[in-house]
Amino acid sequence: MDWQALRLSLLLAVATTVLLLPVGVFAGRWMAESNFRGKILLEAAIATPLVLPPTVIGYYLLVGMGAHSPVGVWFTELFGRSLVFSFSGLLIASVLVNLPFAIQPAQRAFESIPQDVRDAAQCCGMTFWRSLWAIDLPLAWPGVLTGLTLSFAHTLGEFGVVLMVGGAIPGETKTVSIAIYDQVQSLNFEGAGSMSLLLLLISLGLLVFANVLGRYAGRLHAYRNV
Repeated sequence: MDWQALRLSLLLAVATTVLLLPVGVFAGRWMAESNFRGKILLEAAIATPLVLPPTVIGYYLLVGMGAHSPVGVWFTELFGRSLVFSFSGLLIASVLVNLPFAIQPAQRAFESIPQDVRDAAQCCGMTFWRSLWAIDLPLAWPGVLTGLTLSFAHTLGEFGVVLMVGGAIPGETKTVSIAIYDQVQSLNFEGAGSMSLLLLLISLGLLVFANVLGRYAGRLHAYRNV
């Protein structure tokens, strides 16, 4: 068991989930309430990581954050190190790849809130922030939490983007999925099997949790429509 790689994977998953929490809430709410020209195109762009091969996404992120890119040059001048093949670059890539997992469930949850509830809040003079904290989030929290759970699970198992953007630097970018690949390459199937089993159990538990939340949200929505 490569405990260093496991700790790095958990740290990456936690950091990604924390950063995606406000993104999922505000982007999901905005997408649920907005109806503008090009919304379908924007939704398709957000969902692109779900259908593109991870190596393709990793390639574009590698080019976009490389040493000769504007973002890469700015980061190097500011921090004196390269953005790619670092934990910071890995974190940025992880957040971008997991956008659909965080935004889509939150958007569906906010869309399930009846419009007359929001209209009543406006009639009562509620501000945006008060309506968000007092009405929207209490009703949409199962969807938001489901998105964060899926983002956490997906980050733990991500391989292609991690390999392209981060490489396999021990203690810096070598996650548990990369460690499993290295163990297989070195014919250490026992080590690869134990790490794979651990990831399987964690992912299975998270998916069960997400499904329970989804069913709870469905029952809650049905109850509100009675």
